[in-house]
Amino acid sequence: MSSKSVMKAVLVKDGKGPIENLYIGDAPKPQASLSGQVLVKVKMFGLNRMDISQREGWYPLPPGTTEILGVEFSGSVAEVGPDVQDFHVGDEVFGLAYGGAYAEYILVNAGMLLPKHPQLSWEHAAAIPEAWLTAYQALVMNTNIKESDNVLIHAGASGVGIAAIQLANFFKANRIISTAGSQEKLDFLKSMPLPPTDTVNYKTEDFSKRVAEITGGKGVDVIVDFIGQEYWNKNISSLALDGRMVLLATLGGESMPQGAEITPILYKRLRIQGSTLRSRSQEYQNELINGFKRDALNKITGCSTGSPGEAGHFKIYVHKVFKWTEIQDAHREMEQNKNSGKIVVEVA
Repeated sequence: MSSKSVMKAVLVKDGKGPIENLYIGDAPKPQASLSGQVLVKVKMFGLNRMDISQREGWYPLPPGTTEILGVEFSGSVAEVGPDVQDFHVGDEVFGLAYGGAYAEYILVNAGMLLPKHPQLSWEHAAAIPEAWLTAYQALVMNTNIKESDNVLIHAGASGVGIAAIQLANFFKANRIISTAGSQEKLDFLKSMPLPPTDTVNYKTEDFSKRVAEITGGKGVDVIVDFIGQEYWNKNISSLALDGRMVLLATLGGESMPQGAEITPILYKRLRIQGSTLRSRSQEYQNELINGFKRDALNKITGCSTGSPGEAGHFKIYVHKVFKWTEIQDAHREMEQNKNSGKIVVEVA
């Protein structure tokens, strides 16, 4: 194999395993040979909890997806395939992928890319795609957030949580209640320019009781949840009449909890939807990205085109940037729940 057909990538020894199985090795370098394909030289990539699940062998990959970890990145266009008109070699971009971001090069469909404005940093660009598109999908496409809705956002200090809090503010939600597990994280959330109206420490407080107090017994119209089993009963109790909940992960257990009741779902007319992003079709993801571009992208600090009312509405929060030679430390930081904001890794 020639040097031009090989690249460096973060690989997993034996295909799956603990943090110590992560290493940098050789992998085939993809080429933009098919219609609509773009090859990007990766500058930075973002970490997500699905990366940990995939590394451990628990995450089912979409058919045909590379086994290299990583679904979001920033970088510059290295090659363009046939029929690509919106991007050219040398363009600075960021985007979403089905996999492969933990590498020197990544091959994606042009519809998965966004142009990086010069004032947007590489690390902030790499921190946007998965978190912000997931949050936008959850609030707009899954739960149809409306003005004056009361909203409960779990894991508030996560990348998706931070994005969802800011988007809920933008869509003029009434009470925005967010949970986190430490006073440090709650203080961080309160310090945001677009903060939640209320915060709850889920380790020391019963969030369902706090929701009832905050909403005068009405409950919340929308819940964004990542926990599943552990929160199920309290979430159902917290939902208002005609409430909507989207389940994005099952970090607190995958089965229904003992004593779970179906009756409240019936009589409160609740709508509960599971949602993933990575398994969605190319067409769906392109539609999602276009909606996000229309409604939110230009309102992110560093992404403004200069139109009135655009600049600085949303803020990107990066917890820490690691070199990719420190990839084990980066995964360890996420596994230990130390981050408030995104963990980003520089390919260098």
